[in-house]
Amino acid sequence: MGALYCLLSAAAFGVIAIFGKLSYDEGVSVESLLLVRFGLAALVLLPIAMARGVLRGVPRRAVLVSLGMGIIGYAAQAGLYFSALARIDASLVTLLLYLYPMLVMLGAILLGRERASRRRTWALGLALAGIVLVLSGATSGRFTVTGALLAAGAAVVYTAYILVGDRTTTDVPPLALAALVCTGAFGTFLAATLIRGTASQLAAITGRGWLWLAALALVSTVAAILLFFAGLARVGPSVASILSILEPVITVTSAALVFGEHLSPLQCLGGAVVLSAVLIVQWPTTNRTQVVAKEAPVAVSL
Repeated sequence: MGALYCLLSAAAFGVIAIFGKLSYDEGVSVESLLLVRFGLAALVLLPIAMARGVLRGVPRRAVLVSLGMGIIGYAAQAGLYFSALARIDASLVTLLLYLYPMLVMLGAILLGRERASRRRTWALGLALAGIVLVLSGATSGRFTVTGALLAAGAAVVYTAYILVGDRTTTDVPPLALAALVCTGAFGTFLAATLIRGTASQLAAITGRGWLWLAALALVSTVAAILLFFAGLARVGPSVASILSILEPVITVTSAALVFGEHLSPLQCLGGAVVLSAVLIVQWPTTNRTQVVAKEAPVAVSL
């Protein structure tokens, strides 16, 4: 059951780009999408966290740090990701975002938290070569340099989010952290909406648009997070991180089925190389403390 929960979580995370693009097709703006996504997620996760008592005993400083991670880090990552999604194909956004495990590894080495090794050096080289192939093969579908830079920026911001959270939220239970981060991110987008005066955009969302937004928040955020935690508790971080490799595969496959997106042969090769590098890094060893990172806002296990 633990492996099944992890695979279902990866599938739920994997269709987040699909629900996002379907929302855009209904005229939903990036700002409205982010506001509704995190608002609904916080509305569901906070009561669950309170009912399970995971918020009790969390130090005030840890609560503030967790909210701050949502207000700044996770809000920035999500903003960059969905802005990129509005400009380029979902499959390309996902492959560029999936650079973050390599960047986390590199950042941990540079910060002295982990040691460099031959295997990690090879993995980093493979990932860079794979991304070069992905970008050089971007001759079909929607592609803009701005979109690619936004997706790469999302990977960089997410890396910083994980590295910061790995050291500052170790005493916060994962479910409590997820609830607080989503709440913080909602606060950011609510403030942005009020300042920019774009609240009227919510009234213009169609019924189908609300359906896709609800799916984005409840399936690809709440359910994905809870399933990941359930799987993590049963199989541990090493296996959970390896099973999460299914996520970009689900995105690319779904984008092809729903939107007719197709990677060129060169991009397929590059994507396979990137995922192989991620698998090499995340494969467990006896001498390694592993950082498992997921779209869910958790850095101690995510």
